[in-house]
Amino acid sequence: MISFLILSSVFSTSNLVPNSDFEAGLSQLTLNNTAISVTLHTSDGTLSVFDKRTGQTWSQHYLAQDVIIKSAVRSETIHRRRRNESHQTDDKIEMNLFHAPSGLDLKAVLSLDGDLPEFTVELLADGELSEPLRFPHPFVTEPGTYLVVPMNEGISYSVEDEAVSPMRLIAYGGHGICMAFWGVTDGEQGYMAIIETPDDAAIRIDRLDGKLCIAPEWDSQKGKFGYDSPLCKGGQGDFYTRRLRYIFLDKGGHVAICKRYRAYSKKIGVFKTLEQKRTENPNVDLLIGAVNVWRWERDALAIVREMKSLGIEHIIWSHREKPEVIRAMNEMGILTSRYDIYQDVMNPENFKFLRGVHPDWPTEAWPKDIILGPDGDWIKGWRVKGKDGNWYPCGVLCDKQALKYAQKRIPDELKTHPYRCRFIDTTTATPWRECYNPDHPMTRSESRHWKMELLRYVSEEMKLVTGSETGHDAAVPYVHYFEGMLSLGPYRVPDAGRDMLKIWDEAPARVVKFQMGHNYRLPLWELVYHDCVVAQWYWGDYNNKIPALWDKRDLFNILYGTPPMFMFNREIWERNKERFVQSYRNVCPIARAVGYAEMTDHRFLTVDRSVQQTVFSNGVVITVNFGNILYRFPDGTEIAPMGFHLAGFEN
Repeated sequence: MISFLILSSVFSTSNLVPNSDFEAGLSQLTLNNTAISVTLHTSDGTLSVFDKRTGQTWSQHYLAQDVIIKSAVRSETIHRRRRNESHQTDDKIEMNLFHAPSGLDLKAVLSLDGDLPEFTVELLADGELSEPLRFPHPFVTEPGTYLVVPMNEGISYSVEDEAVSPMRLIAYGGHGICMAFWGVTDGEQGYMAIIETPDDAAIRIDRLDGKLCIAPEWDSQKGKFGYDSPLCKGGQGDFYTRRLRYIFLDKGGHVAICKRYRAYSKKIGVFKTLEQKRTENPNVDLLIGAVNVWRWERDALAIVREMKSLGIEHIIWSHREKPEVIRAMNEMGILTSRYDIYQDVMNPENFKFLRGVHPDWPTEAWPKDIILGPDGDWIKGWRVKGKDGNWYPCGVLCDKQALKYAQKRIPDELKTHPYRCRFIDTTTATPWRECYNPDHPMTRSESRHWKMELLRYVSEEMKLVTGSETGHDAAVPYVHYFEGMLSLGPYRVPDAGRDMLKIWDEAPARVVKFQMGHNYRLPLWELVYHDCVVAQWYWGDYNNKIPALWDKRDLFNILYGTPPMFMFNREIWERNKERFVQSYRNVCPIARAVGYAEMTDHRFLTVDRSVQQTVFSNGVVITVNFGNILYRFPDGTEIAPMGFHLAGFEN
């Protein structure tokens, strides 16, 4: 047996008292507080947790046996205050582990958090990590429970759902989990896990005994367990640390999970409300309740004037325009914006093969400022189909280098083009990346830092209302809206990012089942950040994209208190003008009324989840009937199929 000392607070001295019973061959070690007891099963490294408040036991089972427990000890760290003789005793379980695929020795520390129903698992090591580290093991899920997954806006999967395939979702980019947690609940009791070191972490949704479960995976940091970076949270002594927090809930279901994470986001400093952002930039108020319009016609002012005449007052105009058009729209109270990107760089030698050159490619970055992989080759990004039918990939601009191109482009343009807003594509959608270019090496933590610096520059220094793609909560302090948060990434229409203007007459089955499935979706983002960042649909997955689902998209916007997105040319506008107006009138006044408010509750009023209700901190209560039969409240109030009801709302 090997045991090791956990460093105590600088305000205390500590004595380690080992549990000698384990030396006699005990098969399990247990920690207790007033809320839970946590037991380590030393034969396989699994945990079981008994919730003393509910009488429920949560047990882990291994999916992979690539982590071997070599030894374990329960220890006491006795903290004595300097000014008196009172002391506090903290129990910990300390393990020595071996990661067989990498040949890496690790230390693991399991610690209760006082008398809270929470404990942390810290993994400490220094060495090569050739494959993802899968530890701790997943908790076995029970029939009647569902997974809570912050995939974009949020989704739930019944653990018995056979239609869901195993998947891996990174924690370090928008096309993964956009908030660093997951959960399991029966609607009241449950547990959640917060990944406190998410920059190189992922979750794996898999099956145990035929039921879905979730476990963490820890990716290497440039081939190692940890790297020496000022932006990486260091470990203890000579070690680097990965940390996971488990929290057990006796009531509240997915709402309680989100509210616990909301408290955590405030603690780590990524929480900033739209009210706070509005005090820094009054133009933020133009965003609240505004329909996001992408249009592909030349006569922008004529369309805007017609929209205003029809009662569509609050508009983000996302298409770039000439200076005189921007000024005219500003005078009309429009939030004028345009697309921009600081990721894709095309080799100029390929220009002759292309039908056109994107005006926002920072061509001067080729090849000196693009990301190189560990083999020294450049990373391939967005592909463009050439005139010859071949596909030509862009390189990926190193995030450490991107800011200087924004600093060169944006201030000069604003001198002549007085935009109030800017949409920065891909920054929060694509993963934090590692760069092996010797001139600008970069870790994932550094990539995150520089991505956020880019968004901070646009929003704070350039004073622009700022949006980015898909979304990730690392950017909450720096952005005002996300395009794509409402559109769950894996379940969008095929090729949504390319054929944006295509209208789908027939809805793909996966879109109907998952993307628009009211029995799957959860407003997890809204329960955490509704009053911080406005969530929108993706620009290839907007309200009018699939006419058969238009009504349902509007209902999700109403229920979540979020604005719609329209994309059209003149033909689509003329053909659907009345329907566009209907969407705006139904959705946008509600989105504006609750735009600065916290979503305090979300509940299912029927077993099949067809009737759902949200509650906001300003007293607005929204009930939506996604079903095909009438719903009647106890007081006799009725909601028609595909209808909604408002309380506490004044238009």
